[in-house]
Amino acid sequence: MPPRNHAQQTHSRKSATTSRRSADNSFDIIVVGGGLAGLTTTCLLADAGLHVACIDREPPPATLQEVFDGRTTAISWGSRKVLEAAGIWHLINHVSCPIRQIDILDGDSPLLLSFNSEEVGGRTFGWIAENLAIRKALYQRVSQLKKAHHLAPALVKDYAVHDDHVEVQLGDDRRCQAQLVIGADGRQSFTRDWMGIGTRSWSYHQRALVCNVEHENPHDNIAVEHFHPTGPFATLPLFDSDTGKHRSSVVWTEHGDDKDSALHWDQVSFDAGLTARFPARYGRVRQIGKRYSYPLGLIHAHDYIGPRMALVADAAHGIHPIAGQGLNLGFRDIAELCTLITQAYQQGNDPGAPELLAHYQRQRRLDNIGMAGATDGLTRLFSNDLTPVRMARRLGLRAVAKFPPAKQFFMKQAMGAAGLLPALIRDQAA
Repeated sequence: MPPRNHAQQTHSRKSATTSRRSADNSFDIIVVGGGLAGLTTTCLLADAGLHVACIDREPPPATLQEVFDGRTTAISWGSRKVLEAAGIWHLINHVSCPIRQIDILDGDSPLLLSFNSEEVGGRTFGWIAENLAIRKALYQRVSQLKKAHHLAPALVKDYAVHDDHVEVQLGDDRRCQAQLVIGADGRQSFTRDWMGIGTRSWSYHQRALVCNVEHENPHDNIAVEHFHPTGPFATLPLFDSDTGKHRSSVVWTEHGDDKDSALHWDQVSFDAGLTARFPARYGRVRQIGKRYSYPLGLIHAHDYIGPRMALVADAAHGIHPIAGQGLNLGFRDIAELCTLITQAYQQGNDPGAPELLAHYQRQRRLDNIGMAGATDGLTRLFSNDLTPVRMARRLGLRAVAKFPPAKQFFMKQAMGAAGLLPALIRDQAA
């Protein structure tokens, strides 16, 4: 299906209000994409009383297998508020390991900058949770919400935009409709392409190698970001295993040909590489589970909206994981859009109105562009090993460490408690 622009979309003059209310395949909102962003959106809106369908291309049993997605997610303090509102935080709190300190190193330098939770009133910077656990909790919550409908596995084949609703045609030719379609279908978004929305994008010619590890000594709830010319090496704390083994998640960024990737190393060589990159205090390190590899790049949609359609999270923007803010930025989109939709619903107004969607785009664009620019700049700065650049950035990090206002600013950013926050987060932020 080739991309379309708004002028090519179908706009019917015939009202479909009566049939929409009576048909079993009619909803207030249709969310396309059953990942963490799409399911969270579904939970927030269904909990507010809207009839919501989530169209998910993956069969749920397959997505609950460890081989489907071995990644972890850094949930910021701000994103926790979104997950609480979605009704799932209590389901993952016990398996989400708190981050109480963040250490930053550059190359072979000693520790340059450390953020400690005591410096922000004892509040946790964030939590590390395995995607598998988050997805399981979201499925459980969706099943509890009477107005949430999870259509899976199902693919979107086509859309038709009318004056007061959007009709969605599925791959098996089933049809459903809603007043608004939300595209939460990832970086390769079919919804975005169908809307004819272009993107600005580029590759960093890097890949993220992801796995979980066991280590000899405890991590003490410390996350470490160690910058190398080839890219950052991050260690993220996980809870101990059921057998008491100390665990962390690793994001190992690489340059070069895939054939030379550590993804293909034998176990002994890989464990030796891990141990060499981990701070010495962790002791011996060994990989557990499977290794995963993901290409890294930046993408930003020129627009987030069209007639009765909106994009959120990776469908609207994708950034480098250097600061662990990708999904957290997406949760801000979701919080903003769901608040606007809920307010419209409660007031008897149209959740797909052009004014509502334009307001959403205005509220989110600057924050997203700012974070994309910041992570892009950090990626280029810390990937440069020229001596003057290396010396300048180390001086900069030391200056931040010695200037409390600057340090407070960066700690607030890491917590997701600063910047252009949606009301759902802002009203509870200190």
